[in-house]
Amino acid sequence: MTTQTLGPAVRVPAPSPAEAAAHFAARLSLYTDVSDVHASMALDEPGFVLVDTRDARAWEQGRVPGAVHLPHARIAEEAPGLVDPALTVVTYCWGPGCDGAARGALAFARLGYRVKEMVGGMEYWVREGLAVQTATGVARGPVDPLVGPVGAPGCAC
Repeated sequence: MTTQTLGPAVRVPAPSPAEAAAHFAARLSLYTDVSDVHASMALDEPGFVLVDTRDARAWEQGRVPGAVHLPHARIAEEAPGLVDPALTVVTYCWGPGCDGAARGALAFARLGYRVKEMVGGMEYWVREGLAVQTATGVARGPVDPLVGPVGAPGCAC
């Protein structure tokens, strides 16, 4: 079989199993998803601090309950007084189309923190039907059937 007869999904060959294992292990060391963050935050000791890197207007609009608000531009200055360096930091921003969480993660890493980015950000937190905190309380919307199982929060991965 030549590369021209292969479908587009496999025209570029997959890496060796060892290369794939190294890649995905590295990916999982840098990223976590909203379902895993949600499940971990339900524990007595989740093992991390969740940091919302968005601005004040976004924070007021709605946030993950239990998150710390620290916009990415203020991390270098304010993180040492707010975030325990012994804990892993998980950052989030609006969603996959926003680099605010990556900017925040970079700022924490430069300060010496162990850090991960929450893939999907606030967008996927809401789309998976997870609780959102505002000044008026905590609310939960419906699960988007394109991102999670209807009737149960989280992706059940």
